[in-house]
Parts: sequence; structure tokens; C-alpha cells
Amino acid sequence: MTESSGRIQIAFVCVQNAGRSQMAYAFAQRELTERELSDEITLVTGGTRPADHVHDEVVRAMDAVGIDLSDRTPREITFEEIQASEYVITMGCSADDVCPAGWAGENRDWNLEDPDGKSAAEVGRIRDEIERRVTDLFDEIESPSEPHAT
Repeated sequence: MTESSGRIQIAFVCVQNAGRSQMAYAFAQRELTERELSDEITLVTGGTRPADHVHDEVVRAMDAVGIDLSDRTPREITFEEIQASEYVITMGCSADDVCPAGWAGENRDWNLEDPDGKSAAEVGRIRDEIERRVTDLFDEIESPSEPHAT
């Protein structure tokens, strides 16, 4: 995976992989294309206990911003995918089940509400927050932070 390629791998992980992580993954795919980073960054998404399908309200919310998730199927994230990721972004579910002991990457929990069963307005608000956070993550990756003062 990333060890030999020198690519950064980002994993978007949730329990069901049917809402928040699917939205984050889709926005990250768009960022890769728009920023022309496909040769530098690899994306994965998955869940610890994947659902049968992406939540209907999530498909509708993403369709409203021109992104089609109707053909997506939640999948299980593998230990190897987590191990190979520099960033593991969890959506508000505990990362304890996700990140292995001794893993050298960075885990960030975005602590987002689950859109399952929420109104269109609530799902839209969650979607917009995910989009903002994905953009911020890519801004950070593209512009390494200043060295820390000692």
C-alpha cells in the first residue's frame, strides 16, 4: 500500500459506513480531483460493522450537491487499511475498535451527528460540516504546518 508508494493514505471510518464516512469519502474524492492530488493521496472508507446500504437521506443530501452515492455499498474496513493510513478520520464513533495499538498514524474523531433518520435540513447541515472539514483537512495536508517553536 502506502509504504512503497510514498503516497498518503486517508481512511474515513464509521460503524456502518452508510452515512458520514460515505459523505466524507465522496467530498475527499472531489478534492483529489480538483486539487490534482490523485498521485499523492489514496483514500479508503469502511465501517467496523457495515450496513446493507447507504442511508437514503444521505443519498438525497449528496444528490442535492451534485454527488451521486446511489451506487455505493458500505464495506468493512480492514486492519491492513488502517495500518497503512497516515490519517484515520472517525465520524463520532469510538476509534478504540478501529486504531490498533502501536499504530503510527494520526486519528481524528470529527464527532459528527449520525444522519440516519434525520430531517433533510439536519442531514444537509451535517453534510455541509463534513464538506468543510474535508476541505480543511486537504488544506492542511497541502500546506504543512510551521515548525513548532521551542
